[in-house]
Parts: sequence; structure tokens; C-alpha cells
Amino acid sequence: MNPVVLVGVGGMLGALSRYFVGQRVSGDGRGTLAVNVLGSLFLGALTASFTPNASLLMLFGTGFCGAFTTFSSFAFETVRLYERGKRRKAINNATINLVGALLAVAVGGFVVTVISP
Repeated sequence: MNPVVLVGVGGMLGALSRYFVGQRVSGDGRGTLAVNVLGSLFLGALTASFTPNASLLMLFGTGFCGAFTTFSSFAFETVRLYERGKRRKAINNATINLVGALLAVAVGGFVVTVISP
């Protein structure tokens, strides 16, 4: 299938999923943190999967995870906290998002590696 179509379909599904998670999880960047960690976990698992297929990577990696996770919202929320004088919250937000996403990628990859035959 055409890579543009795969990325587009994945992006649509990721954006809709991100919207629904944002509706369920709210308050001071929690929705952004949730999608960034979940998306990183999924991407780690996907890239460590038994046979990373180029089409699946386009659909789910580039499209879905690209639209589901949101670095721009994370950056915006962190800067807004800082500008409002909530510097400790801004630092915590940046730290938790970055460390959480990195750990999630590692955990996702580790879990798939352990359970794969």
C-alpha cells in the first residue's frame, strides 16, 4: 500500500485516540503525559517486535504514534508553567515526560523481547 495512505490512516487513528485520551485524562498536562508515555511504550514494543514490517512501521510508528504523542503540547505546557512562575512544576513536567517516555520505550521493547519466541 502507498506509504502516504498508511501514514495518513495511522495519523487519523492516532489523532482520534489522542483526543479520546485527552477527554478522559485531564488536568495540568496529565493527558499529554499519558499519551506520550503510552505512545512511547507502544512504539518501543512495535520496533522490538519479531518482524518489524515497513508497512506496519509506517501505519503504526510514523502515523499512529506520530499523531498520538505530542511533543509540542508537552513543550507548550512546560513553557506556560514556567511563565506563570510555576518553575518547579515546569521542571517536574519536563523531567517526568522525558524520563517517562524513555523508560516506556525501553519497557515496551523489553517486554516484547521477553515474550517473543
